[in-house]
Amino acid sequence: MPRSVLLAMTLALTPALLTTACAAAPDPAADAARSPAQWPFTATASGQFNEPWAMAFLPDGSLLVTEKAGTLVRFDPATGKRGEIRGVPAVAYGGQGGFGDVIVHPQFASNGLVYYSYAEDGDDDTRGAAVARAKLELDADGGGQLADAQVIWRQTPKVTGRGHYGHRLAFGPDGKLWITSSDRQKFDPAQDMGGNLGKIIRLNDDGSVPADNPFAAQGSPADQVWSLGHRNALGIAFDADGRLWEHEMGPKGGDELNLIQRGGNYGYPIVSDGDHYDGRDIPDHATRPDFIAPVVTWRQVISPAGFIIYNGALFPQWQGSGFIGGLSSKALVRVAFDGDTAHEAERFDMGQRIREVEQGPDGAIWLLEDQKDGQGGRLLKLTPKAG
Repeated sequence: MPRSVLLAMTLALTPALLTTACAAAPDPAADAARSPAQWPFTATASGQFNEPWAMAFLPDGSLLVTEKAGTLVRFDPATGKRGEIRGVPAVAYGGQGGFGDVIVHPQFASNGLVYYSYAEDGDDDTRGAAVARAKLELDADGGGQLADAQVIWRQTPKVTGRGHYGHRLAFGPDGKLWITSSDRQKFDPAQDMGGNLGKIIRLNDDGSVPADNPFAAQGSPADQVWSLGHRNALGIAFDADGRLWEHEMGPKGGDELNLIQRGGNYGYPIVSDGDHYDGRDIPDHATRPDFIAPVVTWRQVISPAGFIIYNGALFPQWQGSGFIGGLSSKALVRVAFDGDTAHEAERFDMGQRIREVEQGPDGAIWLLEDQKDGQGGRLLKLTPKAG
């Protein structure tokens, strides 16, 4: 199946991931994944959480961790002390829905603002993602509260079902707030500018719409949109040159890494390098060059979740590399970038579904295991292996 870039593997000198996720053929990338004995790092468990979804570091080195059922935890990795942050909204918990991402404002030290996403109920058995901001007030017992909370964005329209919320958050070099709004498993809304599903959203930090957004002249909600034609976007990160990269769970055999362009249309559900789960074909990207094709396609899917582009000093050999958590692949995937191109460079077998990836203040890489069927849920700190 043609695609813009074939995935090159550093460890396996063969083209990777050329068969569907459910095929019987072995996965070369999985076979080449580095086992714990081959890791260049040590993974130290620092805590255990209940269905963790996201984390963000505070200036004091403690972590905010979201738990999907609707809890926000403050955790001190140095002491293991944890406390609950009060004032979390009621969440629509179930399926892929619940409490989602959490990030801090770039000027958190002076304004104390945190931003968080969650699934909320609507009328007539509908749901949608929401993003709120609040002032984080910490207490001496290790917990705190969210004060003066304000919802600054919502998915529209709310629809039935409990899948594909997306709602990953990031602040860009431009100081704007970026939100992934997935297609909610409804397909066509990703191409419909009358709603904001299946889009990448760009807002000012107060939720207002920047005047220079590409579709600003079309009015709400199109004015929020930076790019469209996305399926289930679960990771966004900016590289050192200000380029925005996004990964998303594609359909069967079609996970993607995309370079996001202003006003770009990424084609879903009209085109994809994967196919529908019921076996129906989706035309490949090569059939429609008017849509923007992925930079990387994983035909043997990794089920991507969480994303950083590393810039720390603890792993100097990895500066500028992307790190993606793998759910079904139970892996940490390293991506190497070269300008506008990218490829998978290596993969580490973590033995558990990886939901979230973050860089710590000292340059350590932190992972949150997904929790499924009672397995996982640990917070892991990756540091260079001695010697």
